[in-house]
Amino acid sequence: MDFDFEFFLLLFTVLTGLIWGGYLFIKRNSDDKIAAKEPVLVEFSRSFFPIVLIVLILRSFIVEPFRIPSGSMMPTLLIGDFILVNKFSYGIRVPAFHNKLVPIGAPERGDIVVFRFPRDPSVDYIKRVVGLPGDRIGYFNKQLFINEKKVKTTSLGRYTGVGKGINMTGSMHALEEFSAEHTHSILKLRGQTGVQGEYVVPEAHYFVMGDNRDNSNDSRFWGTVPEQNLVGRAFLIWMNWDLDNGGIGFDRLGSRLK
Repeated sequence: MDFDFEFFLLLFTVLTGLIWGGYLFIKRNSDDKIAAKEPVLVEFSRSFFPIVLIVLILRSFIVEPFRIPSGSMMPTLLIGDFILVNKFSYGIRVPAFHNKLVPIGAPERGDIVVFRFPRDPSVDYIKRVVGLPGDRIGYFNKQLFINEKKVKTTSLGRYTGVGKGINMTGSMHALEEFSAEHTHSILKLRGQTGVQGEYVVPEAHYFVMGDNRDNSNDSRFWGTVPEQNLVGRAFLIWMNWDLDNGGIGFDRLGSRLK
């Protein structure tokens, strides 16, 4: 269990519910007269309990918003993107405790996932799933290998960054293809070797990488992501705000992620 926002939201929901429900129970079953005016604490709980309950249900079981603070997923996600994450894609979990109640699905190769960073679960990361349980992942000379097969990449030329991502201008822009149905863009820096090596993904774990391959703190550095650390699958950009690029990026609003 992590003492994060979700924990305190759950705690606040339970406390307000108990206070309001307890007062109603006592009022209904007491022979003594109770003042017509509710105590301030009860009135506060009655007002806030439905609101926080709805927020808890939406945030824990349906969808959760996140803001992208770094360029590790460029060019797919830009600094200043606000995204929505599907919370039930990989199963319904107990809020704050993260135990799976209902298994629904599992990550597929290419999914963009939000997860609790294994070295500090209070921090949320976002990366792309590259390796599934049992896979052998290799990364050599800026080329990705999955189960000893080279992943097809197609050059898209020179990348031109915008806003807070303008420092990536001049990077090698490429299209990476996991399958005929799934392709996505990646960036690589010229003249930078980066981390190389081969990795075997344990059971119930996932190997993740950023699309900005030479500017991403991912599984190449700290290992795989346990299944219980998964938060959900990112599926939509609902807002983009970058003052360095003029404010709202209207062209990105409503963009579906793949």
